[in-house]
Amino acid sequence: MRCGKPVRSFQQEYCRDCEHTHHYYDQGAALWLHKDPVSQSVYRFKFHNQRHFVKYYAKEMSQHLGEIVSRWNVDLLIPVPLYPWKMRKRGYNQAGLLARELGNIWKIDVDENVVFRIRNTKPQKKLDPTKRKQNLNTAFKVRKTKKTESLSGKRVMIIDDIYTTGSTVDAVAKVLKASEVEKVYYLTISIGQGY
Repeated sequence: MRCGKPVRSFQQEYCRDCEHTHHYYDQGAALWLHKDPVSQSVYRFKFHNQRHFVKYYAKEMSQHLGEIVSRWNVDLLIPVPLYPWKMRKRGYNQAGLLARELGNIWKIDVDENVVFRIRNTKPQKKLDPTKRKQNLNTAFKVRKTKKTESLSGKRVMIIDDIYTTGSTVDAVAKVLKASEVEKVYYLTISIGQGY
């Protein structure tokens, strides 16, 4: 009901993580579970310049998640930003590519500049859930511009590649909620298993 991870039974509304964690986002969904061959595909998209994968991911997300996105009635797509040094090194932001592709399909505005990363954080995959939250604490900020003043009352959707514990999405959602965004949703290509 919250993060979209699979649960053991139909009677169970929340995964183990969501039962014990406060999330700043309202709801989210992912296309696939993060296990092979999906995990290898996302890894190649993210770290090995396989940018052309984005068209397939966006097409599948549109087909399988379009109905839920329509119910959320989203005003704006916001990709999780990379730290500038990491962006220069990699040459692209995989979340930005995905957000633009989905924005074109769904005719939803995309803003890649409203949220920015102010700290170069450690890779999340090497950290336990507690350290993940600490790693991202105060890592993001919302730019104060005329454009961001209009965030008040909006329904936004964060776009990222992988959802594991939700620490990244929560850190971005927290700064968006502080900017008076009404609802924050998220979409990712893959998600860890909940149970």
